[in-house]
Amino acid sequence: MAVNLTKGQAISLEKSGGGLTRVRMGLGWKAIQRKGLGKLFGTKEIDLDASAMLFAGGELVDEVSFRKLASSCGSVRHGGDNLTGGSGAGGDDEAIWVDLTAVPPQVDQIVFTVNSYTGQTFAEVEAAFCRLVDESSGEEMARYTLTGGGPFTGQVMAKVQRVGSGWSMTAIGAPANGRVSGQLLPAITPHL
Repeated sequence: MAVNLTKGQAISLEKSGGGLTRVRMGLGWKAIQRKGLGKLFGTKEIDLDASAMLFAGGELVDEVSFRKLASSCGSVRHGGDNLTGGSGAGGDDEAIWVDLTAVPPQVDQIVFTVNSYTGQTFAEVEAAFCRLVDESSGEEMARYTLTGGGPFTGQVMAKVQRVGSGWSMTAIGAPANGRVSGQLLPAITPHL
């Protein structure tokens, strides 16, 4: 059962019957319909980007985004950049897959973020969401609605972290500002 997050809510999730092995962060959104005379020009393009940042002992050691589609170790993969979003029907427009069994031992946390590359705030984006899915079972574990999210251009969605010999996930839902993932580091640091 998915947890619907509210702004700033953090919830620890552990998979019953065993640890998480593969997760997917999905991001979906819809282009804004122009109003008034702008209707003649169709929709306004919005480019949201999903990223995963790998940390070891609180230090950023690798990043996966539209600019770098796979981590150096190959355990984290980005599905590619979507520059305009989709229909808003609920499907993932961008996705990042993580094979937790292949993450190097020094990496202890992976933080998932969303940012508005084109600079629109989440108050301006329609039908936007991000979610974390357990790829082994297909179960959606957490979902955060970005639409109406206020004057922010970024979101620290969630993190997976090592706990003993396994992994757990914490859904964060913290607002941030930045047009690329590296600009979100000040908002990520308090959650490491």
